[in-house]
Amino acid sequence: MTTSLPRCCHRPLKASKSFEGDGGVGSIKLITFGEGSPYKGLKQRVDGIDKDNFTFSHTILESDAFSDKIEKVANVIKIEASPDGGSICKTTRTCHLKRNTNEHIEGANQEIKAAKETSSAMFKAVEAYLIANPNVYN
Repeated sequence: MTTSLPRCCHRPLKASKSFEGDGGVGSIKLITFGEGSPYKGLKQRVDGIDKDNFTFSHTILESDAFSDKIEKVANVIKIEASPDGGSICKTTRTCHLKRNTNEHIEGANQEIKAAKETSSAMFKAVEAYLIANPNVYN
């Protein structure tokens, strides 16, 4: 899947390269954004992969998208069956702040809202690509 992301999200995502580990739990990847993105990239650690329960968890350890308020962001992504035979993707994010002051919390909330919008757009692009190209995952 990681190798398909640059093809379906070619503007915001330029490359994804593992530089520690084999892609499994504990692995660290460097994800580089391409032209059209206001950010250079991020460093992501794989925290968990549960194939039986369709759950993937990872932590964004570093990013130039983080302000001086955010330390790291932990994500848990779970895919569940929907009643109509499709799938529902649920994401839980935990934002770890450098300081728990009102100023940091308020600023981080604005950043989190913007990040959710970006993530949603990327998810929709991936979904559209996979629907149009089922050979990528079959």
